Amino acid sequence: MTRLSAPAAQRNRGPILEVLQRVLPARGRVLEIASGSGEHVVYFARALTGLVWQPSDPDPEARASIRAWIAQEKVTNVLAPIALDMMSARWPYLLDPFDAVVCINMIHIAPWEACLGLLYGCEQRLPPGGPLVLYGPFMRGGMHTAPSNAAFDASLRRQDPSWGVRDLDDVVREAALRGFVLEDVVEMPADNLTVVLRAAK
Repeated sequence: MTRLSAPAAQRNRGPILEVLQRVLPARGRVLEIASGSGEHVVYFARALTGLVWQPSDPDPEARASIRAWIAQEKVTNVLAPIALDMMSARWPYLLDPFDAVVCINMIHIAPWEACLGLLYGCEQRLPPGGPLVLYGPFMRGGMHTAPSNAAFDASLRRQDPSWGVRDLDDVVREAALRGFVLEDVVEMPADNLTVVLRAAK
C-alpha cells in the first residue's frame, strides 16, 4: 500500500494537537472527516491514547494511504478508514454516535454544501457538549486575514468556482442553526485558524 505524504500535515500537526489536547475528551470515539493521507490521525492517536479514532475519506487512494500509515505506525486505537462524503445529506451506516469530530483542511476545498453536510451530520451524531473542531484558512468579517489567504482563495476558485476560503461568520451562523455554539478561535501558523464548536447542552 502506498503511503501518501503532505508537507502541510507535517508542519501543522503539532500546533493542531496542542488544541486537541485541550478540547477533546480524555476518552471516547473521534471521527475525523476528510482524513487525506492519514498522517494526522496516526499522529493524534499516538498522543491521545484514550481515544479511538475513526478516519474517513471519500477517495479510495486516500483510504489506502490511511491503512498504510496505520500499519506503518502500528497504532492500535485507529480503526480502518471508511468512505464518507460530506456532499451526502446523511451518514446512514454510522450507527453509533461519536464523542467528537475533527475536520482539517476540508471545507475550503469543497463546495459550500460539504460544509453544510458536515454540520448536519455532526448535529445528528454528537452528544450535548461534543466538540466539532475545524482547521484551515478562514475569512473574518468578509475580509481575508492575510494576502496569502486571498491569493490561495483566488487559486481555489480558478480550479473550481464552488471552492473557496469560507467566512467564519457564515460557518458559525450555519452551525448555530444546527445547535452549535462557538467556543474558541485559535490563531495558528501560516494564517490558519482552529475553530472549536460545541453541540448545545
